[in-house]
Amino acid sequence: MIRGQPNFPVKAHELYTAVDPSLVTRMFDWFRANDRNVYKSAVATLASNRKLRPVFIQQKPLAEQYAWMSKTLQLRACDTIGEHLLQAWLMAGNQSLLATFCDNMGIAHDGKGSVVGDLPRGIDAARLDAAVDRLLESFDPPLVALYLHCFNMQVPDGWPTLTAKLAADERLKLR
Repeated sequence: MIRGQPNFPVKAHELYTAVDPSLVTRMFDWFRANDRNVYKSAVATLASNRKLRPVFIQQKPLAEQYAWMSKTLQLRACDTIGEHLLQAWLMAGNQSLLATFCDNMGIAHDGKGSVVGDLPRGIDAARLDAAVDRLLESFDPPLVALYLHCFNMQVPDGWPTLTAKLAADERLKLR
């Protein structure tokens, strides 16, 4: 891994390492406010992975809980829970971003950004460039970058066109 930037395509633990910590804090805040059960389940799963009792984490002040969770999600062993959290947050808490991307890419979706049917086999570079420009006009650039990295994780080895865009476009750096 290049310092501060993941290899391409990425794994979830690499995203948590490379992304601005404030974005991870936004995700945790969203879960605490909108889906506390997912937050509690994440704490329990991460604690279990580290051979700790969840109460040990839950008793910490919120800032310490977040710091511990963020650090733990940077471990390769936590890829599955890390990816699940990112997907759940993006799909439930950032639906307009997902829908905008799908609309601009011509990907059928349910109106909330969940793809209907199969993912595309290929991604057109010109259409991707236009979609990225549109997303960056309307949404927080670090969130756009995070979403595009997560989207690229949806197929083995990512889409070559999207992988190249993520590697080359300075606006899509995670920090």
